[in-house]
Amino acid sequence: MNWQDLAVQNGCKIEQDVPLAKLTSFRVGGPATYVVTAPAKAVAPLVTQWQQDGTPYMVMGNGSNLLVSDKGYDGVVLRLQAQEPAIIREGDRVICQAGMQLKALCLWARDNGLAGIEPLYGIPGTVGGAVYMNAGAYGGEVADVLCKVTVVDKRGEVHTLSAKEAALGYRHSRFMETGEIILQTVLQLHPDKKEDIGARMDDFQQRRRDKQPLEFPSAGSFFKRPEGYFAGALIDQCGLRGFAVGDAQVSEKHAGFVINRKNATCKDILTLSDEVQRRVFEQFGVRLEREVRLVGEVD
Repeated sequence: MNWQDLAVQNGCKIEQDVPLAKLTSFRVGGPATYVVTAPAKAVAPLVTQWQQDGTPYMVMGNGSNLLVSDKGYDGVVLRLQAQEPAIIREGDRVICQAGMQLKALCLWARDNGLAGIEPLYGIPGTVGGAVYMNAGAYGGEVADVLCKVTVVDKRGEVHTLSAKEAALGYRHSRFMETGEIILQTVLQLHPDKKEDIGARMDDFQQRRRDKQPLEFPSAGSFFKRPEGYFAGALIDQCGLRGFAVGDAQVSEKHAGFVINRKNATCKDILTLSDEVQRRVFEQFGVRLEREVRLVGEVD
């Protein structure tokens, strides 16, 4: 059986030659050969088949921390589909499918009087993507609440890992090295008043609106925070606020963001980021590291 038949048999949706620009928050990128939207049960058999066939594949959540090559991706882009029940509550613990939207999880937690993930509200992405990069903001991150993660490894075998085994660090997890696909998470939350949780979420969201260029496509903070510094402040002090290459621009509102003003290409963004890195290192001796993940081949 070929993988396409296996995918259909397991309830997946298959699309061909899909422009990845429409699936990423940067609105940049060429086509993927295939995009497969799959329930969690389909992932293990598909990975097994793809490994046997030598078919390239990658996982994409909301596409909110990705920069896709103008050439696109020559392989299969796997998107996980959350199925009901996407969340199961066991006391103060929450079992959540990786394909669920992070925003939806935060709203559910608020409505159920469970606190601990308010700083994550407003971060665009899926639960799996948030664990993959240990998403965080305003002093909170996924590592603060993660208990367990269920994954599929490259052999197509399913494992459950502890939070310690997940090895979450600053915008990092073991999954970036192992290629394991996150299927499900268990989070430890704590009870609080719904109105207090909601007030904190609203506050964080307002801070984002006030300080971040949410009106333009971007991938959020483009560079990781260098130890002892803030990337945006260094870029600003180099006089690069508003610096542009084509339609790629260092945001005038927040210099830590690179935005797509209209028709930016991946090449534009990389050229811009290379110049920002060069100028910051030249002036401050600090090497900025991209937080966004590059997908596909670039010249």
